[in-house]
Amino acid sequence: MEGSEKRRQADAVSSVQALLGTVVIAVFVITFVVQAFQIPSESMENTLLIGDYLLVDKLRYGGSAWEHFMPYQPLRRGDIIVFRYPINPAKHFVKRVVGLPGDRVRLINRQVYVNGAPLQESYVQHTRPAHDVFRDEFPRVNIAAPGMEAEWWQQMKKLVEDSQLIVPQGQYFVLGDNRDDSQDSRYWGFVPRENVVGRPLLIYWSMRSLDQDEPASTNPGEKLVHFAYAATHLFQITRWNRTFRLVD
Repeated sequence: MEGSEKRRQADAVSSVQALLGTVVIAVFVITFVVQAFQIPSESMENTLLIGDYLLVDKLRYGGSAWEHFMPYQPLRRGDIIVFRYPINPAKHFVKRVVGLPGDRVRLINRQVYVNGAPLQESYVQHTRPAHDVFRDEFPRVNIAAPGMEAEWWQQMKKLVEDSQLIVPQGQYFVLGDNRDDSQDSRYWGFVPRENVVGRPLLIYWSMRSLDQDEPASTNPGEKLVHFAYAATHLFQITRWNRTFRLVD
């Protein structure tokens, strides 16, 4: 009996150790390796859609905590990045890098030019007529767009030379792929290098909008109703053609 009791205690200790080990590994992975992220807006359509759930690779670009231990890749023009919104770092945004430090950026009739050369951007989507002078003919130092950050408006005018915006060292100019519906560097400025979290790696799940078929609810338990409906209609609301898709 005594031997059996000792074995049970040993098994219990082993189970606790295994559980703690799993928790430690999970915390390490979430903290340093990958991070879950949900696409909140249409600004990256059709590359990323509202309802896409991503795993973000936090090791790709390294950083001060990692660059001494392992190689990492520099940010490149065309990379999609997740970053802490410079105006409110508690929020995370996802955009595409267009301008690197030292680059000269401008838009002429929606076409992006970097250092005088037009960018080939097959991923860009336009959903509105080309009539917005600020949005489509950037930078314009004589026009302040609605919703533009006042501090950025003052800073931008100091960085424009020969109708081109010069990207400072340690900063990145980013745009959404859905150019007509994206609050991006045109409206609030550059992304500091230290704000970059990582690169979207995988769409691990994608859910279409429930607006058309979700039962209406105005009571305080609306979120619970929303969750219950999604849980019971999981197969129908999943975009299977996007789930487990690598992000290019």
